[in-house]
Amino acid sequence: MSLLEIKNLSVRFRVKRAWGKSSYLHAVDDVSLSVPRGQTLALVGESGSGKTTAALAAARLVPAAGGSVMLGDTDLLKLEGEALRQARARVQVIFQDPYSSLNPRLRAGAIVREPMDALGTPDKPDRDARVAELFAQVGLRPEQRALFPHQFSGGQRQRIGIARALATSPDLIVCDEAVSALDVAVQAQILNLLRRLQTDLGLTYLFISHDLGVVQHMSDRVAVMYMGRIVEEADRIALFSNPQHPYTQALLAAVPSVERAKRSGVKMTGEAPDPLNPPPGCMFASRCPKVQPSCKASPPPLDAQAPDHRVACFFPGE
Repeated sequence: MSLLEIKNLSVRFRVKRAWGKSSYLHAVDDVSLSVPRGQTLALVGESGSGKTTAALAAARLVPAAGGSVMLGDTDLLKLEGEALRQARARVQVIFQDPYSSLNPRLRAGAIVREPMDALGTPDKPDRDARVAELFAQVGLRPEQRALFPHQFSGGQRQRIGIARALATSPDLIVCDEAVSALDVAVQAQILNLLRRLQTDLGLTYLFISHDLGVVQHMSDRVAVMYMGRIVEEADRIALFSNPQHPYTQALLAAVPSVERAKRSGVKMTGEAPDPLNPPPGCMFASRCPKVQPSCKASPPPLDAQAPDHRVACFFPGE
């Protein structure tokens, strides 16, 4: 059963041009995704592909231009005022930078308690006990609740961020490049912590990353984004063992540890199109080694090439 159902989500930003004119940058364009309860869907792609914007729009942290975001039976995009404030307890975010995402003027215990005070859950007498429980769950000592963020290491700060995200017992957690600012050894510790918490608490993750090694370790399904659109979506094993879109193949070819991808030898050429003046056909056509005239005429639909494997390409496969 799907916990999160995103349909035709679009995000656009107004950009001023020369001579007072303005146009729109389509950061997310008609994205549809489904995340089953208790599983992890990873959004991957280069910087600027729209993966973080799509996830933050689903969490109502970035305004959406259209579409729907169903969390259970609730369309988050239709909520306003008090209803939206209460719904925020069900969706929490672990941010990328543990150094800037914590208030330096608050002690660690107060940082973790802050979402409870803001959303009014649980009851006041239970909040200190809940903070102590969360510190234990993420591997921090009780006495560390009295310390300030600058007294922690990067990995410990991210543990505080994880505890804060868990404070309201959310249904969905958005992990926005949650380990990219950490050392490799600390990354492994945090990823193992996230997996253990998912097993113990039945959490559902929307996991944003550009690191395919991390994605291979964490995800159940993977969606690949390019220029604001989904170009391929499949379960983790199918995507890493048999990528169908040339962009996915090129991404995997750039990862030295993925032997299957190294053998494919797919490389991107050319330049990415202007996002303010997108081409009429496939957005990847200017960089694709397999481009054909038909690719430049109309955009390929995101069609199923196999059960649970969708690809937006006229010539998928090897």
